[in-house]
Amino acid sequence: MLVCRFSPVDDTIRILLATDNHIGYNERDPVRGQDSINTFREILQLAVKHDVDFVLLAGDLFHDNKPSRECLYQTMALLREYTMGNKPIQLELLSDPDEGKADGFSFPAINYEDANFNVGIPVFSIHGNHDDPQGAGAEGALCALDVLSVSGLVNYMGKIDLPISDANAPTTGIALRPVLLRKGATYLGLYGVGNVKDQRMHFELRSNRVRMFMPRDKDNWFNILLLHQNRVKHGPQESVPEGMFDDSIDLVVWGHEHDCRIVPEPVAGKNYYITQPGSSVATSLADGEAIQKHVALLQIQGKEFQLTPIALRTVRPFVIESVVLSEVAEEEGIDLSDQIDISKFLKTRVNALIDQANRIWDERNAKAVEDGEEELPRMLPLVRLKVDTTGVTATSNPIRFGQDFQGRIANPRDVLVFHRSKKPAARGGKVAIDQPELSIDDPNLSVSEKLAKVRVATLVEEYLSAQELQLLGEGGMSDAIQMFVEKDDIHAIETHVVKSLKVLMNNVQGSEEVDEDEVVDMLVKAKEQHERNYAENKAKALTTKKGKAPARDDDQSDDSMMMEVDTGGAGGSDFDEEPESDVPPPKKKKAPAQPKKAPAKAQAKKAPVRGRGKKAIVSDDDDVLELDDDEEEEEPPKPAKKTNRAAVLSQPSRKAPVKKRVATSTPAAGRSSRAAVTKARGKMTVDDDESD
Repeated sequence: MLVCRFSPVDDTIRILLATDNHIGYNERDPVRGQDSINTFREILQLAVKHDVDFVLLAGDLFHDNKPSRECLYQTMALLREYTMGNKPIQLELLSDPDEGKADGFSFPAINYEDANFNVGIPVFSIHGNHDDPQGAGAEGALCALDVLSVSGLVNYMGKIDLPISDANAPTTGIALRPVLLRKGATYLGLYGVGNVKDQRMHFELRSNRVRMFMPRDKDNWFNILLLHQNRVKHGPQESVPEGMFDDSIDLVVWGHEHDCRIVPEPVAGKNYYITQPGSSVATSLADGEAIQKHVALLQIQGKEFQLTPIALRTVRPFVIESVVLSEVAEEEGIDLSDQIDISKFLKTRVNALIDQANRIWDERNAKAVEDGEEELPRMLPLVRLKVDTTGVTATSNPIRFGQDFQGRIANPRDVLVFHRSKKPAARGGKVAIDQPELSIDDPNLSVSEKLAKVRVATLVEEYLSAQELQLLGEGGMSDAIQMFVEKDDIHAIETHVVKSLKVLMNNVQGSEEVDEDEVVDMLVKAKEQHERNYAENKAKALTTKKGKAPARDDDQSDDSMMMEVDTGGAGGSDFDEEPESDVPPPKKKKAPAQPKKAPAKAQAKKAPVRGRGKKAIVSDDDDVLELDDDEEEEEPPKPAKKTNRAAVLSQPSRKAPVKKRVATSTPAAGRSSRAAVTKARGKMTVDDDESD
């Protein structure tokens, strides 16, 4: 058995597990503003109380990608208060202490290996989706954990890089390098994967591109995998299946999901267990957040472990209930047409929920006092009453309703939430612009299914597609809004709008006089071209960063996580060397010596106007392709020979006779017409590159 009971001895590794602390959540709220930091203080106090060897966090230490200065200050102060000290470190580091250290600096990545720090309880953490690395500066993408890491307070692990090109993508993928620790006869390997897009993680696992660097004697090690991904399925590839990890893993610590499922759960067909500690603070008034919050004391000896849940006492009690007014009307004698009668009934229900939450707090407090802990003052509870108002004509204002409970609950403004059961309606073929039909508007979906279906990128793209934007493209605007919402990039939308308008202006300017109708056509063409360029650049960037592995011809199936020890590499170190890729690097494309002959009716690509007149390109057979613009252009300076421009414009675009030449300028003496055209074409290409 993997889970057993044993008496602690010198070779027992003691770990405190926690995840999704969300420090800084709702920090401006006068009642709930300090909840997250108070619970994080309790977690560190539990680490000291239970004399753990280190603390293990599975992502989302901070609620925001850019935490406030007050939030960062309090977090660093608590880490210094409870993790620094004279307590000796009994863990021996067997892996490279410089693995993952800051580039250009000499201090190690593991803080207790630095002689300048006196660390008593090390803290290891991966990043989550709320505090993931962002930016493209000289030091690369950075996050708040990088700041804590270089300050010597947290050991940041699980930061992975994307493959640089398609050639090395099969061998790079996602490489997991462990932190190897030993205490007596117990060997422990920590593998961390910071949050990545679920679609990409799903692809990497199915493509066998997640590689784990393991010691040669991997069977003697107890291996823990930390990840921060969706566990509940939200779509075809918007979650990570539980059974796709390698059998060498003994325990998976799953972050991101806030439901507390901390008791280890076995996985069908696998040898490992999954523990999901859940969040330490309620960030939404949902059913999963109402489960009591826990952390865990994990004890490991050899290949066996024991996990003991520890209830958190500083978490506000949270109770939630659902009411369908049409069902309770007859039982309670409620007049659904009387708003006062409905409000009176709802207040009775909320009062009952408040009493229930207070009883829960008192019971937990009494149990803690029996165990020898101090009594804590009662906290205002969180209460949520979900009311189905189908068939009700009038309801009260939820905010005004909550004012009667001011000082009795922590969330008086959103204690009530009203919703109706929508009737199936005929869906029209055309989407109204003012009220676009979104994917979550399907009347056949329940409320929980709609919440699970909500994706900012999808909703924004559907809404913008229904608005028929004239200047801005839907794709780029959708990505900018997603960056603004999910990554808190306040300049994302402004930057995209300015850049898009600048590109449009460059594509339409340069004409002296243009009719209004021509301006509209030019804007439409410029927008379409900009959208195509944006889509091509985005696809090219994704191909460069996420190169797919080549298709395999054999029928042999590898494990979901490719291990270095299974590749047959040899070396003198504790790890196998990385296999060299057999895929040759992509060859550079050479520019063609001469352009191919174009058909007479083909549209020639326009070059940006640089104050030059209309040019006629002469082919190898002295054919003429007229570059016709809608705009009036200036004549070239000092032409040697002029032609009747009106006569040329009036002629249809067709193949001209061999002997008939149409040119805007006569080539210089001693130079053929083909050389002149080649030179002109080269200038047009250079001008086009400069305009880009």
